[in-house]
Amino acid sequence: MLKRILKSYDYTLIVVIVLLSLFGLVMIYSASMVNGPMRHEVSSDFFYQKQKINLVLAFIAFVGAALLPYKIYQFKKVLMLIFVGSIFILLTLFIFGHVAGNAKSWLNLGARNLQPAEFIKIGVIIYMSAIYAKKQEYINQFDKGVVPPIIFLVIICLLIAAQPDFGTAFIIFLIAATIIMCSGINLKTMSKLLAIGLFFAVLLSPFILFLKDDIFSENRMGRIYSFIDPFKYEQKQGYQLVNSYIAIGSGGLKGVGLGESVQKYGYLPEPHTDFIMAVISEELGAIGVVFVIGSLALIVIKGYFVAKRCRDPFGSLLAIGISSMIGIQSCINLGGMSGSIPLTGVTLPFVSYGGSSILLLGIAAGILVNVSMFTNYENKYKFKENEKQIEMKKKFPFKVFSSS
Repeated sequence: MLKRILKSYDYTLIVVIVLLSLFGLVMIYSASMVNGPMRHEVSSDFFYQKQKINLVLAFIAFVGAALLPYKIYQFKKVLMLIFVGSIFILLTLFIFGHVAGNAKSWLNLGARNLQPAEFIKIGVIIYMSAIYAKKQEYINQFDKGVVPPIIFLVIICLLIAAQPDFGTAFIIFLIAATIIMCSGINLKTMSKLLAIGLFFAVLLSPFILFLKDDIFSENRMGRIYSFIDPFKYEQKQGYQLVNSYIAIGSGGLKGVGLGESVQKYGYLPEPHTDFIMAVISEELGAIGVVFVIGSLALIVIKGYFVAKRCRDPFGSLLAIGISSMIGIQSCINLGGMSGSIPLTGVTLPFVSYGGSSILLLGIAAGILVNVSMFTNYENKYKFKENEKQIEMKKKFPFKVFSSS
């Protein structure tokens, strides 16, 4: 049985995740080797060394999640822990939270900072996948099948938006919306849900106007202005985007060479985080860009194939949620650094610097690999054996007893 389980793992998926993470580590060193001493007054390998530790922790989490049967996550006690724990830790941030990037989104744990909202992403995916999987028999009964998980989602999004961190709240909402659309809910029920959502949006509009100074702050509106015309605000809000364009344009097909970026010399303020793809474009050209986007696309596509082949509703929705999370974050990051959408400060999965981000992705990727393994195992062995037994019963409908 152990041999069959080991053969059922998708090693292509595992290799792509590991290679992309290691590639990100190399690019973090290249992107921060000048920026670290110039802007943060730390050694040239400071961010590289920190990310190396983050990657080791993420790899341990990845292996643990890949080995732990994913069906454990749908136990009632686990779901209750996710529900209560997520709300509790977000409320705790308002008291003990550490402010960074104009948002009270971090917990200071001495030597390390932790961003709880990152881990709540996987919590929301697990919770909503489990609840909707259990409600398949009455999935279109609005009050019983649809609404309960949405109440949890609304509470989580409001608490994160209140930090304020509208970008993360929006990403969690998009991930949850993908799970809801794939849960088996019909078009009529979806229309009802959309109508109620619009009703509450209108109802909350006075509250939004009350918080207009926070929601439409100078920093956030600056991102909109720089998106519309970055060159008009080249010395202010459009500074990062204009220099990102220069980095992308300088790379060409093969790039200027690993470690040879000019834009990381203070022109891109944080080249190892949100704008790491700009440095990749400049140093490795279109070849590096194709490798990163191709690897991310392969992970997402494989995740959706797992979801399609999985016969367990919970496993299928888990794979959809995790794949969507990686895909949505990738699109938002790439859209922001290329000027296709306004900047939101979202990291590029597996590539950008960030302890909370890479640890979350390690856990999420491990769960996806485990769902993939169970799906392959059941389709290749368990269900095939059952089909053989059914065929044998058709041929030999009577039990044969051996006589002693």
